[in-house]
Amino acid sequence: MQSLARGLAVIRAFDADHAQLTLSEVARRTEIPRAAARRFLRTLETLGYVRTDAAAATFALTPRVLDLGFSYLSSLTLPELVQPHLERLSREVDESVSASVLDGGDIVYIARVPTRRIMSVRITIGTRFPAFATSMGRVLLADLDEADALARIAASGDRHAPAEVARQLAAVRAQGYAIVDGELEPLLVSAAVAVRDRADRAVAAVNVATSGGAGTAERLAETVVPLLIDAAAAASADLSR
Repeated sequence: MQSLARGLAVIRAFDADHAQLTLSEVARRTEIPRAAARRFLRTLETLGYVRTDAAAATFALTPRVLDLGFSYLSSLTLPELVQPHLERLSREVDESVSASVLDGGDIVYIARVPTRRIMSVRITIGTRFPAFATSMGRVLLADLDEADALARIAASGDRHAPAEVARQLAAVRAQGYAIVDGELEPLLVSAAVAVRDRADRAVAAVNVATSGGAGTAERLAETVVPLLIDAAAAASADLSR
């Protein structure tokens, strides 16, 4: 079990900002001894998940790692189900629209319709962010038992006071949507609503994200949130069929 966990940690050491890593960097990012990190990298290379640049003494993931996620995504109808609703909503608001699910203390993007680059971080399917820093994360956390939500947020390294977290999640629960202004990235404002299954559980969230400024959050609440609610309700209805 420990070997599996360490092997997965080696894969997760690579990301958009660290596409190529040396052995020392892998060992440092995973907190695994160099000798063990070398063994895992060589095993992953043999299996086809990692390639080596001998000249630069670096390692990088290969496209084969996508197979690890495809088996999960292919078992879901959710991404395909929400995509038409995202596309319709994006046309209505002329902004980037996304859908995500909750995984521990993070959100994971499962569908997206980008219209313009508004973040310094490139978002793709599978991108993860700390849940409480995002509107989609807050909508999904608000649907959980409070103790569960607080535990997930604490485990993600978030430093908000538990009382403040509980207050904000209660507000999201009461109003039925979340708006986050500049917390994930300066001048980024987003609004999100939950997609619910037949049992009324929040299984995903959809959001609209835009570049911020004075009055942006208020504008989203007035003009975008009603459209978000309609899109999420339509996706929920499809999910419940």
